[in-house]
Amino acid sequence: MEQTSTAFAERIAEQRRGVGDPRALVGEMRRSVLLVPVADGGLWSARSGGVRWVCGFTGEAALARFALLHGSGDQPMEYAALLGARIVDEVVPALDEPAGLAVDIATEDGSMFFPPVVGVVPDVAAVDIDITVGVDSGEAEEGRGHGR
Repeated sequence: MEQTSTAFAERIAEQRRGVGDPRALVGEMRRSVLLVPVADGGLWSARSGGVRWVCGFTGEAALARFALLHGSGDQPMEYAALLGARIVDEVVPALDEPAGLAVDIATEDGSMFFPPVVGVVPDVAAVDIDITVGVDSGEAEEGRGHGR
């Protein structure tokens, strides 16, 4: 698991530097195991810009940074380990609203967003919006336990 997470984090860093291939980044996301916090019987998500973002993390260090900001004090944060492909192919369409995948949102200069567009999510879950795979661009409204 750590090897795919490291490769995925490296692809994110390349993309953020402007030298990566977006298709290779999406492919790496689909093959990577992501840690997704669980809260209130579902996967942790946040809403921003009219999109519900399922929050996934490339490893325990990235999840720990998130837990420090959004956890319940000294309580351990429960999480599910899911393939990126499962998140975008199964979880996102099940939300019945525009939804995408936000990766490593608590990692300074390391987050990446996979919006609900063709090529990232199944056609049935894609929406016609003017966003692309990209970096954090604003404040998010928190939500908990949305999804499967």
